[in-house]
Amino acid sequence: MATPRLVIVHRRTELAQLLDRHATVGQAEFFLRTRGRTMAAVQERHELLGAALATVRAAVQPDWRLAEVEREDLNRFMFAAEDIIAVVGQDGLVANAAKYLAGQPVIGIDPEPGMNPGVLVRHTAADAARLLRGLAPGNGGPLPLPCRELSMVRARLDDGQELSGLNEIFIGHRAHQSARYRLTTSNGRTEHQSSSGLIVSTGTGATGWCASIAQDRGGRTLPAPTDRRLAWFVREAWPSPVTGTSLTEGVLEADEPLRLTVASDQLVVFGDGMEQDRLTASWGQEISVELGRRPLRLA
Repeated sequence: MATPRLVIVHRRTELAQLLDRHATVGQAEFFLRTRGRTMAAVQERHELLGAALATVRAAVQPDWRLAEVEREDLNRFMFAAEDIIAVVGQDGLVANAAKYLAGQPVIGIDPEPGMNPGVLVRHTAADAARLLRGLAPGNGGPLPLPCRELSMVRARLDDGQELSGLNEIFIGHRAHQSARYRLTTSNGRTEHQSSSGLIVSTGTGATGWCASIAQDRGGRTLPAPTDRRLAWFVREAWPSPVTGTSLTEGVLEADEPLRLTVASDQLVVFGDGMEQDRLTASWGQEISVELGRRPLRLA
């Protein structure tokens, strides 16, 4: 068994970003004052994240390896099968990291316990440190880290490109204008559509973007995070002599794909709001969306 590696995922603090932009603390403080904010609150959050990161780093066992990656570099980082992922941040950062993983266990760590409680970041830094210190490699098997498996959604183009999402996948025009495509459901029904795009959501994402659409549609029952099924919704389908509005929502069970054939110059596909990491499908290409093969394993 390869030596375990702890990969710490975090994002740059607001203070670091302010200093990148304004160069000095004084200029950053002046900028915050003009917007009715104080440097003290920004500094406190910066220090809380720094303390949480230091606590997690100190828990790495002597024979383990350690790596760190910021959110902006996730799409360039090479995760390995033996990695354990420690995400230090808010819920959204767990979703950002999940799309690049292949079954590695994830520990969600809240650096600001009690200030902004999350659903996916369930551990304090101290709790996570105790958990990490208690781990020991098995006999050629996975590390004994109890995990809950959260379903993911996967989109695949007919040229082999694919991406995953923990919350949802969006397909539509890159500027959120009208997208034209032919939709084919899992039971073979087909319709040409023009819409603001389509969302396919997991149970984890069912409390976010998907929830607002479902509420407008009369409150359809949505899947739970561990359910092996997905919910899909077409946004603002436009009726015309050549486009219809009869296939605008549904549920995908395991092994039931939803297919779109592009009828615009280009459509984009991205997951969990990360538009910079997207697939682009051209006229005539087919996009298939279905339940992900590998769930997120969340400690």
